[in-house]
Parts: sequence; C-alpha cells; structure tokens
Amino acid sequence: MITIRGLRKAYGGHAVLDGVDLDVARGEVVALLGPNGAGKTTTVRILSTLLPPDAGTVTVARHDVVRDPAGVRAAISLTGQFAAVDSLLTGEENLRLMARLAHLSRAETRTRPAALLELFDLTDAARRPVKTYSGGMRRRLDLAASLLSRPQVLVLDEPTTGLDPRSRNALWEVIEDAVAAGTTVLLTTQYLEEADRLADRVVVVDHGRVIASGTAEQLKAQVGAAHVELTTATGVERVETDGSVPDVRRILADVERRGLVVDRWQVRTPTLDDVFLTLTGQPAPQERTLQETR
Repeated sequence: MITIRGLRKAYGGHAVLDGVDLDVARGEVVALLGPNGAGKTTTVRILSTLLPPDAGTVTVARHDVVRDPAGVRAAISLTGQFAAVDSLLTGEENLRLMARLAHLSRAETRTRPAALLELFDLTDAARRPVKTYSGGMRRRLDLAASLLSRPQVLVLDEPTTGLDPRSRNALWEVIEDAVAAGTTVLLTTQYLEEADRLADRVVVVDHGRVIASGTAEQLKAQVGAAHVELTTATGVERVETDGSVPDVRRILADVERRGLVVDRWQVRTPTLDDVFLTLTGQPAPQERTLQETR
C-alpha cells in the first residue's frame, strides 16, 4: 500500500531525509520511531502530499504523490500532531461537514458521525461548540473525523499526544478494529508502549535514514537477553543470563553463598526504550517502565 524509494528532502542545505526506503503492506501497522528531527514528520508530510520531495518516489495505493496527488488524497486519511477542528461548530457539525467534504452518501452523513461520536465517548458533548471542549476531547473529535471515510491508508502523526490513558486505550482499540477491517496504518509516536502494542513492524529512523526495521520482538532481541538486577548493601549488581527467562532462584542462591543479603531484585527484559537508546544513542522520549518482581 505504501512504497518509498530513495526519498530525500533538504532545507537550506541540511538533509532532513537522506535516502529513505520503506514498504508497508496492505493491512499492516508500521510505527516510525526516532529522535526529534529524525525525519518522521517530514516523511508523513510528503506521503500525504503536503510537501514535495526533492528526490525519490513515493506511492500510496499505487498513486504517485507527485504525479497523482488527488489519487493519494482519496486513499488516505491524515491525523496530524494538532487537532484540526472548527471551534465555532459543534462536534456533530464538524463531523457532518467533514462527511460532506469526503462525499459520503446522505445516509452515511447522518449515521456515521453519530456512530463515531459514540465510539469516542463524545455523544453527550455532540451539540456543544468545540470551543468548550477540553484538549483531549478535541483530539478525540479530530481522530473521529479521520475515520469518517473508512480510508484505505490511515496516517497518524503522534495521534495520542495529550490524551489521558482511558482515551488512549480507546483509540488503540479503534485502530485495531480499523486494521481488522483492512485499513493500513502508518504511525509515528512518542509512546513506545503504543508502538509495542499496535505495530506489526517498527522502523527506526535517525538523521534522515532508516537504521533498523523489524518486529518489536526482533529489535528487542538485538539489544540483549533478559537480566536480573540485585540491590544489596554494597550497591546494585547486574547478572546477565543466557536465556529469555532467568533462573532467579539459582542467581539468589549464588549471591547468598557470597555472604550478601539481597534487599530487592528485579527481572529486566529489553524494551523498545532499550532499542531506542542503543540504536540512536539517545534516551527514549518517555520514562521507562520496568517489569519488577519481588
């Protein structure tokens, strides 16, 4: 559904994209990860015809973004980093307006907005002006608008920024339902948990290039196996293991034989945070969550 070859873009002599290659299959969810300035949003803007490439080719649903931008726009729906809704209209009016612009039938223009308002828990606020909505409600309305036309390709640029955990989980379920119905998703995100849950494949970009690609588990395996961290009176000790499931009892017995008392221990398995740090040399964009067992 998406094919990118040799994509390049520069600003003032600075290469933002330096030969990006990417393929996304029909029904696949691909997450783009990378530090700020790595080229993720520029890739999204070119793919959605908002920015022309300097070199290379990009096709979406067999439509070239340069030669057939109208065909690309008909196949995709884009949710950017900021909610694009009309504050003077009600939530219901925003969706009906977008339904008409998307050339939905009269029947769907009546029924589809109502279904999405219910899905995103906005029914009670449907007839209130959007200027009275909270930031999270505006974001949910924006995401509802992106799903009105049941697009072939859904492009999400940090879609859950500003959402509370409940709204984020609801959106993840909506995305999973859309994928189950055959929608292809290209996702950029700062929430590595989001990529871990949703993505069939994770692509890491840095300095305008793709530096790694694979499933989340494949990328995690590249940065090491599980290990155990022990806290004793003398400090924190890391015990490497050969397998994915450490033999904690054996490790604790070995430590006790050395005369040490373990105050606390935790099993650590590689996460996408570790992948991010290892591949880009930068800390992940959110706090790491450790799997801890006592």
